[in-house]
Amino acid sequence: MDKFLQEKLMPIAIKLGNNKGLVAIRDGITLAVPLLLIGSLFMVIASFPVPGWEAYLTKIGVSAYLWKGVDSSFGLIGLVASFGIAYYMSRQYKVDGIPSGIISLAAFITVTPFLATKTGNGVPTAFLASQGLFVAIILGLVNGYIYQWFINHNVQIKMPDGVPPAVSKSFSAIIPGAVIITGWLLVYALLASLKLPNLHAVAQTVLGKPLGLLGNNLFGLMILVALNSSFWFVGLHGGNVVNAVMKPLWLSNLDANKVAYQAGEKLPHIFTSVFMDNFVFIGGGGATIGLVLAIGYLAKKRKSSKQIKTLAPITVVPGLFNINEPTMFGVPIVLNILLLFPFILAPIANLIVAWSSMASGLVPLTYTDPGWTIPPIISGLLATGSFKASILQAVLIVIDILIYIPFVITIEKRFKAEENQ
Repeated sequence: MDKFLQEKLMPIAIKLGNNKGLVAIRDGITLAVPLLLIGSLFMVIASFPVPGWEAYLTKIGVSAYLWKGVDSSFGLIGLVASFGIAYYMSRQYKVDGIPSGIISLAAFITVTPFLATKTGNGVPTAFLASQGLFVAIILGLVNGYIYQWFINHNVQIKMPDGVPPAVSKSFSAIIPGAVIITGWLLVYALLASLKLPNLHAVAQTVLGKPLGLLGNNLFGLMILVALNSSFWFVGLHGGNVVNAVMKPLWLSNLDANKVAYQAGEKLPHIFTSVFMDNFVFIGGGGATIGLVLAIGYLAKKRKSSKQIKTLAPITVVPGLFNINEPTMFGVPIVLNILLLFPFILAPIANLIVAWSSMASGLVPLTYTDPGWTIPPIISGLLATGSFKASILQAVLIVIDILIYIPFVITIEKRFKAEENQ
C-alpha cells in the first residue's frame, strides 16, 4: 500500500497540486473570503436565533440595512473572483497581475446582461455573487493566460524610460486589454444575436452540471472526501486540490441558501462549503478533531509516553480551531499507514451522519459562513442559527474519537516500546 501511494498516487497528486489553473482558482477565490465572513457577520446579526429578534430589527428599521451589507459583501464573490483568478494566473507567468485582473473584471461585466432601469442600465446582483463564479473561473483563466502571452511576447505599448512605472504599466495593458474585452464582447453579441442563453447560463450548464454530479450527491461526496484524505496522506494539501475544483459549486449552493433564507423560503441545498468545513472536516482534513482529542485523553494518563505528552498541546489547541498541520506532520499522519483507515473513515462517517440529520429535517441547513477557524459547537450555531447543529457537531466529534482512539492506542504502544528500548 505504501509503495502504491508513493509511486502511483503521489505523482498524480503533485501534478494536480502544482497545476497553474487550479492554483489560480484556489487563490483567486480566496480573495473573496474576507467578504464572505463580513457578509456572514451581518447575516448572523440580522437573523440571530432569538425569538422576536428579526421582527424587532425590522420594527426599528435596521434589518434592511443589515441585508444591504450582506448583498454588498457576500454578494460580490463572482466579481472579486473574476479579478483574483486572472491576477494569480498571470502572476504564475511572472507578469504583473493587477492589470490582468482589472481587464478580466471588465470582461466579466461585458458578458453579463444588463437590466434597463429608469436611471440607466444595471447589473443583476445575482451574477455578481456565486451565480457568476463559473463565468469568473472561465474568464479568469483565459484572460490571465492571454494577458501574460501578450506581455511575455512583448506585444505591448512601451513607453520611454523616463515615464513613471505606473503610467508605463497602464499603457502596456492597452493592447492585450483591448483584444480581451473585444473578444468577449463579440461572444456576448453572438449569443444575443442568435437568441441563445447568456454566458452565465451556458457556464452553469457546462461546468455546474458535471460538478453537481459529484458535489451534490452523497456518493459523489464520499469519493471526494476519500480523495481529500488520500492527497493529505501523501503530503499534499487535499483541501487545496479537491476544493479548488468543487468550491465554486459549494459556494453557489451556500449563496442559494442565503437568498432562500432572506426570502423566507425553504433552503434548497445540504452540501455547501460551510457544511464541508464545519460538519465533515471537523478539526481539518480527515476530521482529525477525534484524533487530537484522543491524544489529549491519553496524555492525561500518568503512564503515558513522553511523545504523546509532547504531541498533546501542539495538536489539541490548533485542532479545536480546525488547523491540523501540526497533527499532519507531528504525529505524523502523512505516510503513516497505521492512520490511513481512520483518516478516510472519520470524515466519511461525519458526511453520512450530517447528511442524514439535515435531509431528515432534524437539523437546519447552513446559510451563513462563520469561517472555517471557528471552533465546533459555536460554528454549528452560527452556520444554521440553531443549537441543533451544535448538538450534531458534538455527536460527530464523539464518533470521530471512537473511530480514532483504537489506532491512537496502537501508536501509543509503539511510542512506549521505543522509549523503553
